[in-house]
Order: sequence, then C-alpha cells, then structure tokens
Amino acid sequence: MGLPGLLDELISTVAKANPKTVVVNQSGKLPLTFPRRLRDNPAFLNFRAESSRILYGEDVYVGYRYYEFADRAVLFPFGHGLSYTSFTFSDVSVTAAAGGRLIVEVTVNNTGAVRGAEVVQVYVAPGQKARVNRPVKELKGFAKVVLEPGHSERVTVEAQTKYAAAYWDETSHQWCVEAGEYEVIVSDSSAVSDKAVRGSFKVDETYWWIGL
Repeated sequence: MGLPGLLDELISTVAKANPKTVVVNQSGKLPLTFPRRLRDNPAFLNFRAESSRILYGEDVYVGYRYYEFADRAVLFPFGHGLSYTSFTFSDVSVTAAAGGRLIVEVTVNNTGAVRGAEVVQVYVAPGQKARVNRPVKELKGFAKVVLEPGHSERVTVEAQTKYAAAYWDETSHQWCVEAGEYEVIVSDSSAVSDKAVRGSFKVDETYWWIGL
C-alpha cells in the first residue's frame, strides 16, 4: 500500500507471525480536501467580519471546486482513499433515458491480489462557456462495489439530467440548464487520474425549472 517508513514490512511480519491476524481492507473516502498550505484554503482570504457581517467570498467555489478553479495542488483530494488492492475503470457509457434520467455505466476491475471495495465517483463538467461562473466539475453521483481479486463488475450510477447540469440563475430565481454538451468523468477522487474514464451527454435546448 506504500505506507511510510517500514510499516508495510512490519504489517507483513506480524501477519506471518500470527496466521490468525485479520487484515481489514479499508475503503473509506475523504469527504473534504486537505490543502498543502493554510493560505490555499478557499476561506483564508475571507475569514473576517465587517460591521458584524461575515462575507463569504468563496462564491460557488467551495471545497474541491475552489482548488480546481484556482489550480492549487492539494495534499489529499476530495474522494481520496487507500486500499491494499487496486482497481481500473473501463467501457464507460452515458445514456439519456426516459423521464430525464442520466444513466452512467462503467466496468470496475479489481487488478490487485486481495478482496476490496471501490467507490465509483461520477463528476459532470460543463462542456462549453457558461453564462455564469461555474465550477470545473461537480460530483453528481457515486456507487460502491466490492470485488474479489481478478473479478470485474458493471456498475451503474443514475442521476437526473436537470440536477446534473443545472446552476442557480440569480436573475430569474430559478434553476437553469443550458443547452450544449456536458462531459462525464468517472474517477476514484476529484483529482482526475490516468484511471479516469470519460463520456458525455447533450442538452438540446436551454430550460429553467423551480422546485424539486
């Protein structure tokens, strides 16, 4: 797993000495981003009050959205996690189905030597210049899969197109979905690695909506 120092060797030695040792393969993911420096935090320049009012200058760039917008290298990205095994993603498909559903399918393969779990994370990125400032991409769905070594499984993540592509229009006070092509990125964290796979979907015309 690439632990610091000699911890990998220590764990292996302890496991050999006690064959009843149970090694649990972790699969948790970070719900936030760890910055490299305090001043890289999106709230660093806004942590103050003026006339007893706190100004939230981050705008829509909260959490991982800010680090991507500002092109800041991070220590650990949103969605990051460790495992004793490894996984690959392949054969992604994106389908616009009836009822405004967006269905993303991807094949996940356990390429390591032990049983493990992976969280498939689906991000959506506007494929064109939006009329308003928007994040580079946003998480729109996820699914967890448990696989034996050498096994693969087709994983499905479903979302609603109106949620996946919308932004809040402050002028009309409604949600807006702009026409155009949107990129779908399937990855294991917000830091898109070489294992990420991509697809796309298209919205034919711009529309607004309100409610749920």
